[in-house]
Amino acid sequence: MNIVVLAGGISTERDVSLISGKMIYGAVKRNGHKAILLDVFLGYEGDIDHIFDKEIDWEAQVTGIKETNPDIEKVKSLRPGWEKNFFGPNVIRLCQSADVVFMALHGENGENGKIQACFDLMGITYTGTDYVSSALSMDKGLTKDIFRQYGIPCPQGIRLKKDEEDPHTVPFPCIVKASCGGSSVGVSIARKPDEYESAKKEAYKYDNEAIIEQYIEGREFSVGVLDGKALPIIEIAPLQGFYDYKNKYQAGSTVETCPAVLSEDKTKEMQNYAEMAFKALRLKNYARMDFMMGKDGSVYCLEANTLPGMTPTSLLPQEAAAVGISYEALCEKLIEISLRK
Repeated sequence: MNIVVLAGGISTERDVSLISGKMIYGAVKRNGHKAILLDVFLGYEGDIDHIFDKEIDWEAQVTGIKETNPDIEKVKSLRPGWEKNFFGPNVIRLCQSADVVFMALHGENGENGKIQACFDLMGITYTGTDYVSSALSMDKGLTKDIFRQYGIPCPQGIRLKKDEEDPHTVPFPCIVKASCGGSSVGVSIARKPDEYESAKKEAYKYDNEAIIEQYIEGREFSVGVLDGKALPIIEIAPLQGFYDYKNKYQAGSTVETCPAVLSEDKTKEMQNYAEMAFKALRLKNYARMDFMMGKDGSVYCLEANTLPGMTPTSLLPQEAAAVGISYEALCEKLIEISLRK
């Protein structure tokens, strides 16, 4: 097949997306496909005739902007007037010419459904879920509302807009996070008033609405769902602090155990909630659900990730490996189940 691996963009998770994209690109090439690696925002300005048959160093094409803590404003400056068209040069034409677009995007304008909606209108086939479920899952406030409606346990909390009066109904310690964000960007633990005010300011950098919810002290887990069925559970134990952006993507900063050491009953309970969340949010193909388990054994579903990371430290590939699915086989499976739609 001819495959476009779509990565990059201008979200706060640009660097993670590029790493995911490079790994996916290598995997689909090893699987025997013709592939190109494309930055959704910067695009490609060369000759695109017979592009899938050309020998081009695609990894070099998306290199040059630093990948760690990327300067998003610098990236934007490379395309003056980009506000009138988010997509970089030739991106749409190249995606239309592919058999499938492998979505390696993370964060805003990648997981919020806007690109998926555009692709649906243009008849472009892509991996992952559709625009409706992407939008629902990106908004953590809506996600919590849906979880409650379907009986999926989640932490108690409130949504608070930037200029709204704070009712202070969530006791300390509490979690403060941007309503629409990913990779724990804009997430803080507040244990006292000054930390709380700082946490809200940090969250509002990324969204005009914040989620303030009870802090669950205990163990953290993640459950991938592939084609509606839960994968083995992975436990996440950061060596310092909580599972923030640094601990997610810096090798050696977190101890990850898969399958997680849990009783059979607790394993089934958490996997069942993951599958319920997948269905409640109308997700398709694959996703990953994050959980906390309190010291009393109570399970709480935190959120859904519609385009889980595919980096060397990412959780979904580790969960797949626990049932004998290699990275290359996982990429092939994600393409296969996405093409069914």
